[in-house]
Amino acid sequence: MEQNIYLSVIIPAYNEEKRIADTIMDIRQYLKRQNYASEIIVVNDGSKDRTSEVVGNLKDIIPNLKFIDNEKNRGKGAVVKQGTLEAVGEYRLFVDADNAISIKELDVFWPFIKEQGYDVVVGSIEIAGAKKKEEYQGFSKIYRNVFGKLSKYLVRALAIWEIHDTQRAFKLFTKEAAEKIFPRQTITRWGFDIEVLVIAKVLGYKIKELPVTWLNPPGRVNFMSYISTLKELLQIKWNLIRGKYKQNVG
Repeated sequence: MEQNIYLSVIIPAYNEEKRIADTIMDIRQYLKRQNYASEIIVVNDGSKDRTSEVVGNLKDIIPNLKFIDNEKNRGKGAVVKQGTLEAVGEYRLFVDADNAISIKELDVFWPFIKEQGYDVVVGSIEIAGAKKKEEYQGFSKIYRNVFGKLSKYLVRALAIWEIHDTQRAFKLFTKEAAEKIFPRQTITRWGFDIEVLVIAKVLGYKIKELPVTWLNPPGRVNFMSYISTLKELLQIKWNLIRGKYKQNVG
């Protein structure tokens, strides 16, 4: 009889041939030490490099690795939603392919889910106890920090004041919360992190924000990413005003 899956780890991937194998192996080593059954779900977002080949090769040596190989790019939000709803775990965690937050941080999350009754626990670098290890230097570092701070204040003011940092990829959901929240998600790109937390709040789920250690790796966030996220934030605000997230989904 197949063992019930306790934890599903979802990894969205777009052009990650250089980093995805190390991330998967790191997560695998952590999960092997646990006393529960788990699965790793990598969702390819139409990568143009060898991401698909790299992950496909790993499937031969990692029994609990599942791979969803999308040919077209649809956006990070779209593939996180896809992977989370394909998952079967009692708990569902999504992380970034760059391994910016170690899977070991999960050890601190469990008590809030299992003992204190939270439905969603999110990693944050904007509250006491968080640590940042910057790889960016000079103007790039200043640019990212300034725009990052401004965008966080806008998100809090317009969408969800209680959460200081909506954008970290390290988010843990109970099965029930995931299966109620993600079908209501409409944003397919950068702003989806904000939307899923807004939906969680609207549906009455308890959310806990915890400090994590974050390695700030070179990435794809640029000025246009901030502009795109701002547009999505305004769409989320409009959805809130209309009561869209309270509506039943088919």
